[in-house]
Amino acid sequence: MIKKLLIANRGEIALRILRACRELGIKTVAVHSTADRDLKHVRLADESVCIGPPSSTDSYLNIPAIISAAEVTNADAIHPGYGFLSENADFAERVEESGFIFVGPTAATIRLMGDKISAKEAMIRTNVPCVPGSEGAIPDDGTEAKAMAEEIGYPVIIKATGGGGGRGMRVVHDSATLLDSIVLTKTEARGAFGNDVLYMEKYLQTPRHIEFQVLSDTHGNAIHLCERDCSMQRRNQKVVEEAPAPGITPEQRARMGKILTDACTDIGYRGAGTFEFLYENDEFYFIEMNTRLQVEHPVTEMITGVDLVKQQLLIASGEVLQIKQEDIIPKGHSIECRINAEDPETFMPSPGRIDRFHQPGGLGIRVDTHVYGGYSVPPYYDSMIGKLIVHGEDRETAIARMTGALDEMFIEGIKTNIPLQRRILTDEAFIAGGANIHYLEKKLEKER
Repeated sequence: MIKKLLIANRGEIALRILRACRELGIKTVAVHSTADRDLKHVRLADESVCIGPPSSTDSYLNIPAIISAAEVTNADAIHPGYGFLSENADFAERVEESGFIFVGPTAATIRLMGDKISAKEAMIRTNVPCVPGSEGAIPDDGTEAKAMAEEIGYPVIIKATGGGGGRGMRVVHDSATLLDSIVLTKTEARGAFGNDVLYMEKYLQTPRHIEFQVLSDTHGNAIHLCERDCSMQRRNQKVVEEAPAPGITPEQRARMGKILTDACTDIGYRGAGTFEFLYENDEFYFIEMNTRLQVEHPVTEMITGVDLVKQQLLIASGEVLQIKQEDIIPKGHSIECRINAEDPETFMPSPGRIDRFHQPGGLGIRVDTHVYGGYSVPPYYDSMIGKLIVHGEDRETAIARMTGALDEMFIEGIKTNIPLQRRILTDEAFIAGGANIHYLEKKLEKER
């Protein structure tokens, strides 16, 4: 069993990991930048190490500093959380080469699933349904690229194989703009990811974003923990998530779950992971696999009763997965709203001091946050400052509970997106369920 864990992250996810460690009796080491010395998990950890100045490049992305912190504190494992280095294969490799346990998949698996082309090839081999598209990279020859697009059928989407977070992609509606779009996306991908390899897929026009949570150990056991709907997005960034996904039948869930757990076994997956799909006309199309814990993991925990972070730590310790597929019976409905320090109209970040903070409470309400009254939100990192999660016996109850919780949540001193979340929760299309990934963006454009 892991005895001491270094948490290579910050904010609410670092606090979430610390809490799981406490339940398992694992000692914790918090690493932090100079801007984060007052974070909750830094104060609560058994030990803490400052690893650099505020810039992420010099602190949370500084691999030598993180490895050194693990060495000087005699930690025996490192948990990357999400974001930062969580899907960096070189980091995972350095961690294990340095003699520490990496709480996550192997470096080889991260590389396989982190490259969109190799990931798609692996999924096709394991019978996971994929979006129609190129079998490899887009050819350099313009005539061949146009022929490929014609065969797939317009509109198509050009994607960077190393892309993510909504960057490195461009929709093309006709052949006249195809080649210029390829050049622009290549340039963007080279600058953002250091990798300008592109691939092409059919652009689905009104899909939903459905994802499946999996757990897989090192002994050949894998389970799925149902699906989540993450279709409420703005600029390809998730805003509201829920589980289970409205309209997905138990038969669809069982069929896809079996395909995905078989895929985990086939690729030798280890730990927690998420298969993401576009869902349109009752069909699933694989888009990517996140080889880490997801921001929205709490909604899965709420409907299954499984602590995903504890399971990550047990699997990393070499334990056999004790949960069987038949144990996973979803109960009720859960919704998560991401709470961001940003202007709800312009979406500009709103760092600064939180003068007063009150979080909601009551049956079925959970708040995952690192902030408190008197805390200053730094301007250097992602604007998300917490997650409000609710659970109810059905979706209608969960919506009502979330609406009340948002009204009760009070943050003074900075602007937040709570007003936007209130508008979403009372929106007719959201209440009906099954809105597509473009719905929120179009709604916001109409309201401007």
